[in-house]
Amino acid sequence: MLQVGLVGGGFFSRFHIDAWQRLNDVNLVSIVDTNPETRQKLSQEFPDISICEDIETLLFDHEIDILDIATPPITHSQILKQVMGRVPMLICQKPFCSTLEQAQEIAELADRRGAKLAIHENFRFQPWYRRIKTILDEGILGELQQADFRLRPGDGAGPSAYLDRQPYFREMERFLIHETGIHWIDVFQFLFGMPSEIYADLRRANPAIKGEDAGYFIFGYDTGVRVLFDGNRLIDHAAENHRLTMGEFLIEGTKAVLSLDGLGQILIRKKGELVPEKVPYDFEPLGFGGDCVYHYQKHVVDYCLDRGPLENSVGDYLKNLVLEELVYQSSDSGRKQAVRL
Repeated sequence: MLQVGLVGGGFFSRFHIDAWQRLNDVNLVSIVDTNPETRQKLSQEFPDISICEDIETLLFDHEIDILDIATPPITHSQILKQVMGRVPMLICQKPFCSTLEQAQEIAELADRRGAKLAIHENFRFQPWYRRIKTILDEGILGELQQADFRLRPGDGAGPSAYLDRQPYFREMERFLIHETGIHWIDVFQFLFGMPSEIYADLRRANPAIKGEDAGYFIFGYDTGVRVLFDGNRLIDHAAENHRLTMGEFLIEGTKAVLSLDGLGQILIRKKGELVPEKVPYDFEPLGFGGDCVYHYQKHVVDYCLDRGPLENSVGDYLKNLVLEELVYQSSDSGRKQAVRL
């Protein structure tokens, strides 16, 4: 059994806890949180798990195989410097660190210490994206022409936006892309590969927050393909749960068009036909976003037990952060940015 420690007991960490407890081959032995009220709640909810106020206590009391860091990005650099090389496997939630420079420093430190660090970028593990990847690889859509994801969670309107769930969202100077759009920077890479250029136009729609919450970016490819992320957190989409897919996806090829709706349904309409066909695939309505937290954590466990390769290692993930920085540079300058990695 792999022994797991979790740092952070806030809103999203509950999905981590649920996933660790449902996974075979692991034992979640301890949770760290610096807030006394949060520790008290955790102790009441999870009486069989050790609740600590600091990481040193966790590492002293337990021999940890995987340390899962689920704290806000402003804390990542300090925590990772503290534990790097002391635990066989580290997982850090996204957004990874506060800046590209911090993330690069941590990646270099991991390399020097021979540490294993993966970024908890779980959207590519949502079951619809895994299924869409196989469809693209099989060439069912023909030659790809363009794609468009419309982010519409409908949770960002009004003076109390985000207060009930993740209030630190309101204070982030960079929000839509750094916190949310980074998911699709990674998904686009997973599905379509590395772009050659980026153009972006970002804005703030809700004056109650500090960062941008609307706008778009376009990935341009040497093949002529264009992939658009169009985000607005104030507007919703047709869904029973607006946090399931968080929006709608359209991928257009020369043979067929694929669509993903807010219910997680994948539809393919072949060229010349009127009615699309539903693509069969399975996903459980558990956890968050098609149970992607579970699927990602299982992926890391499989890697630790030599059952498969690792996606989104820190070295790979830095590419996402370089692309994120280019999105902001493009929006600030009003110009396309060439991608040079």
